[in-house]
Amino acid sequence: METRSLALKVLCLQDPAEKAAAAQHLYAQVLAGLPLDESLQIARPEGVPGRPLKPQLMSALQVPKRSPFTASGRAALLHAIAHIEFNAINLALDAVWRFADMPRQFYLDWLKVAAEEAQHFNLLHAHLQSLGHSYGDFDAHDGLWTMAERTAGDVLARMALVPRTLEARGLDATPPLQAKLARAGDMRAVEILDVILREEVGHVLIGNHWYRYLCELQGLDPVALYPDLVIRFEAPRLRPPFNRGARALAGFSQEELDYLDAWARD
Repeated sequence: METRSLALKVLCLQDPAEKAAAAQHLYAQVLAGLPLDESLQIARPEGVPGRPLKPQLMSALQVPKRSPFTASGRAALLHAIAHIEFNAINLALDAVWRFADMPRQFYLDWLKVAAEEAQHFNLLHAHLQSLGHSYGDFDAHDGLWTMAERTAGDVLARMALVPRTLEARGLDATPPLQAKLARAGDMRAVEILDVILREEVGHVLIGNHWYRYLCELQGLDPVALYPDLVIRFEAPRLRPPFNRGARALAGFSQEELDYLDAWARD
């Protein structure tokens, strides 16, 4: 079997636990020498991405706000984060099969991301189960995959608007969320988010690397291009405060950080 074709098969799996295990196994296989064909053109099948029947998906505006200071609210909040991580597995696998003719390291990077996102999902789901719930018990939104569909034909836009935009929002949102969970007494959730934040910095760094690589390849200015892509692909506008320290570690330049602050003030 070939790596990118297998990534598509894993993407089409519907059961979250099965998909998480398969994503981790696929990364181990490719490190062990599984063949990888960078030039292979793969037709999109039905069933992308594979999803369980639940959770029910709706607009982000329809999903109720979740307070960590009640048992049900904290469970719903952790479910929302688990849903993000499940989608992040899908997004990483989608980049592997969909975009041909990239350097080999591109595919290795996103397979690593898929394996780490699978571990994030497993950690969150296990904690959610300790609270008496499972993935699928609460409604969820589909914002991450919506952007994947919008950028399906443009790898540069995908790198700009998924890892370094939507996933980078997690770098900003996680520390305040950890503070709330700590006040609610859920230190296990805080520990899990420590792991996720540390590894998400690496994921955003990967997105930044390949965004800049593609901009350089096409003779484009990555800073000047970014707001045009936001408008063209209807990406959500970023809101402060920004986690400047984590974003700097994730590869955002000082110019980009200053630009984000200036843009947010407009």
